[in-house]
Amino acid sequence: MPVRAGVTCVRRAIHTSLSPRETTMRHSILAASVALAVASVSLEAAAQSQNRDAEVAALRAQLAEMQAKIEALEVRTDAQSDINIGTQESLDKMATTMPVVDTKGGLKVTSADKKFEFQAGGRIHFDAYAFDRDTAATTGTTEFRRARITLQGKAYGWDYKFEQDFAAGSGLDGFRDVYIAKSALGGKFTIGHFKPYRSMEELTSSNEILMMERPFASATGLFNGRQFQQGVGYMRADGNYTAGLSVFNLRSASGSRNEGVGAAGRVTFAPINTEESTLHFGGWASQENVNQGSADLTFAANYAGRRGPAQTIATTTALSRNQVTAVGVEAAGSFGPLFFQAEYAKATFGRPLGADQDVDTWYVQGSWLLNGGHKAYKPANGIFASPKVADTGLWELTARYDTVENKDVRNMDVSSWIVGMNYYVNPNLRFMFNYTKGDNSFTGDETGQYALRTQFSF
Repeated sequence: MPVRAGVTCVRRAIHTSLSPRETTMRHSILAASVALAVASVSLEAAAQSQNRDAEVAALRAQLAEMQAKIEALEVRTDAQSDINIGTQESLDKMATTMPVVDTKGGLKVTSADKKFEFQAGGRIHFDAYAFDRDTAATTGTTEFRRARITLQGKAYGWDYKFEQDFAAGSGLDGFRDVYIAKSALGGKFTIGHFKPYRSMEELTSSNEILMMERPFASATGLFNGRQFQQGVGYMRADGNYTAGLSVFNLRSASGSRNEGVGAAGRVTFAPINTEESTLHFGGWASQENVNQGSADLTFAANYAGRRGPAQTIATTTALSRNQVTAVGVEAAGSFGPLFFQAEYAKATFGRPLGADQDVDTWYVQGSWLLNGGHKAYKPANGIFASPKVADTGLWELTARYDTVENKDVRNMDVSSWIVGMNYYVNPNLRFMFNYTKGDNSFTGDETGQYALRTQFSF
């Protein structure tokens, strides 16, 4: 019972009696009541104290249990931290001691110190030909146009490349790019077997040329068979321009030893060069001097496609110890899905008797990517690359007009019209179709050719 309630009860008891005896009894009752109230309060306080002690004991037990769990968690966290530190140390050690392997688009291995790099690649070009025969003898066939393995990389700051074309033969017959190179003086020096710096289309990779064969203003005509030469070159590029100079022997890797020498240089400038629009201009010059043991320098044009009829346009014989000089200008542009490229070259073939012969050749070609895409520009080389291929592939309509004329021989001119279609399945696979209509004014032949290529490169 509460104290106040007990006192109230006592007071009521006192006021209900007036006699002395009753008064005495009242005092006794009062004392008893007070004692009862005090006892009641004491018992209640004791009970509450016991409950509080039990609660405190329970809380202390819970706190002790939580403390034990926290201590155990701290032990596990410290152990995990030690593991994480050890794992990170192991990863850091691997990053500084293990080579990096990249398989995107091929196989590339780079040493941990980045002093060594190795990359493997290759290409397969498998062609099929059929002819609309006219007066010239032709034979439809199939062949491996190219079957190359390419190894390239870096070693102690030097670049290297070794490329063998098994479709051209074994050993030296199949050598293509075989060189070492070093960046210096703001550009790159190249020593070995490579293409002289002349003709835009000639310097474009066979994986990225628009048609199955290059035009006459290249090693397919003007520099007939003189595509890769042994020599030294220097190329400099800075954003929108390039400048290159090469000096070379007229001997290819598989050719016989001779004393013929040549030089070629090319400069390019791209006044417009954005992600979607590029405008390119360039010019080049070449001089080849035949000397002891050199082969004849001949301009031969396959006017109805590869393996079709050929016409010799001009020749400088080795015995004449004469020279062939050529100059060319070029223009090209890529604007969204549209692309165009053109070159004009004028060459003079020296002759031992009589006047030298002047030859003019030019071409214009273009394409339209039907379902989007864009031919990107390679500012380091001043050439255009294949378009990036979307998941659905790319279709490309192509066309070219190509012509050559010897100004000093009557009716010595040939030309060809080419229309085609390219289908880029993915970045590695392309199918090409060309129809070529040739016209040889010197012989009157008008042979046509259907050609199909399956091209795989990596």
